[in-house]
Amino acid sequence: MSLDQVLSLFKTARSYGDVDLSRAESSLQAVAVWSACDLIASIVSELPVGVFRGQGEDARKLPTPWWLEDPDGSGHGLADWRYQAMMSWLLRGNLFGDELQRATAGFLQQVRLFHPDEISGWMDEGEVRWAVNGQQVTDSRAFLHRRVNPLPGVELGMSPVRLHATTIGLQLTGSRFGLQWFQDGAHPSAILKNSEVTLDDGQVRTAKDRFLAAVRGTREPVVFGKGWEYETIQVAPEESQFLQTQGYSAAECARIFGPGIAEILGYETGGSMTYANIQDRELTLLKFSMGKWLRRMERLLSDFLPRPQYVKLNRDALLETNTLQRYTAHASALSNNWETINEVRRLEELPPVPWGDAPFTPATAPPDTDDAEAEE
Repeated sequence: MSLDQVLSLFKTARSYGDVDLSRAESSLQAVAVWSACDLIASIVSELPVGVFRGQGEDARKLPTPWWLEDPDGSGHGLADWRYQAMMSWLLRGNLFGDELQRATAGFLQQVRLFHPDEISGWMDEGEVRWAVNGQQVTDSRAFLHRRVNPLPGVELGMSPVRLHATTIGLQLTGSRFGLQWFQDGAHPSAILKNSEVTLDDGQVRTAKDRFLAAVRGTREPVVFGKGWEYETIQVAPEESQFLQTQGYSAAECARIFGPGIAEILGYETGGSMTYANIQDRELTLLKFSMGKWLRRMERLLSDFLPRPQYVKLNRDALLETNTLQRYTAHASALSNNWETINEVRRLEELPPVPWGDAPFTPATAPPDTDDAEAEE
């Protein structure tokens, strides 16, 4: 898509019913929609990827294969590919791709993703047919389709944007109304009046022209005779329903994408913020909003591996903690023999110690130097 095509998406609409959401990028004009989509896509794309075999205590971490490091072969890497996939799901409810390469064992090795709006589909004698930019796909086996939010009897998934187009349109129109209100002269910016004399049309025009000539770009003082008053016109926030509508619809747009999104993005919910409920919001985001997207991405990436290998995204990286919390967690893990000292040191990016691979007990702690010297 060219820059001109992208800019053409941002056209002015007269009402929220006229807002054009026919392209996936159109809804991103709403700040709340962009922020929510970018938050979800960034989290899913940036979490560390682990390749495993086995479950539970038999789980073993394996090296990440070379083809999974760059799934489309573009050189942009796995994080870039994951971000594209997530934006396609979030904005259109469907992911489409061209399977460029499969291993002899049958698993995916390279997939180039399509822009979702380039794809059209139809039913032909009970089978789904696809076209890319109007050109029918001849080899359906090499065409990848993964959907979210499915409905019975419907092949395509549904996106939050499609389900809530009116709410998003309301916010976009509110933003455009505000821009026109303050920019396009929907009301005069000020009043210049004379309380001493009556002016005819010619004198009014002369006074206006002289005033504008003095204030436009010169930064020189304006001098008048007596009787002149200059009064600016302001819009009181409490009298502007536009401002209240903006706050409401922005929060609603963020909530479209799941519980906790609006609160994480800072939209007012009426409650006071404390350290404890900030932690609760992070957990709510992970459990109720991010969980389903993380599992969908894990299933998709696992299609790039031979069975029974699978991909697991490291959710702990999302719940970044402070130093005291980390040390408390390490102490608990050591005292219960969940981790060894060297495992903890590796997490803290410290070098291993010779005595750090054994289960932690007081007996395995290094001898106190002073005590050892005293015994000698």
